[in-house]
Amino acid sequence: MSANYKSDFNLWIEQTAQLLRSHRWHEIDVEHLIEEVESLGKSERLFIASQLTRLLLHLLKWQYQPQRRSDSWLDSITDSRTQIELAILDSPSLKSYPTEQFEESYQRARRQAGKQRGILVSVFPKECPYSLELVLDEDWLLEASNI
Repeated sequence: MSANYKSDFNLWIEQTAQLLRSHRWHEIDVEHLIEEVESLGKSERLFIASQLTRLLLHLLKWQYQPQRRSDSWLDSITDSRTQIELAILDSPSLKSYPTEQFEESYQRARRQAGKQRGILVSVFPKECPYSLELVLDEDWLLEASNI
């Protein structure tokens, strides 16, 4: 069974699912199954952190480059909020994860914003100027008067 895991992952998944349905426990590649189950949790956390970074990146660009605001930035902000909300609805145990990742995500967003815009990262505050509650609030968006 482990040869399929390395040579044809999709086939391994199908066979493992069939073995589980058939209660053929002794034939299951337990080591790789445990590895894959654990990676599912890591993948969900990585997804939330990635969406949070993307959200913060576009909020920074929205605030610091109002002349370049676009519908695509607004779409990205809206989509990131939605994706984070859906991930947490699907896995409520991850509700605190955005709080845990907030500072790291902000620092990544800050660096990315600097690189993308070709400006010094020091232009952006060292600490996030927005609260997590506002960042995730679907009704909140910086307006030019807030800058």
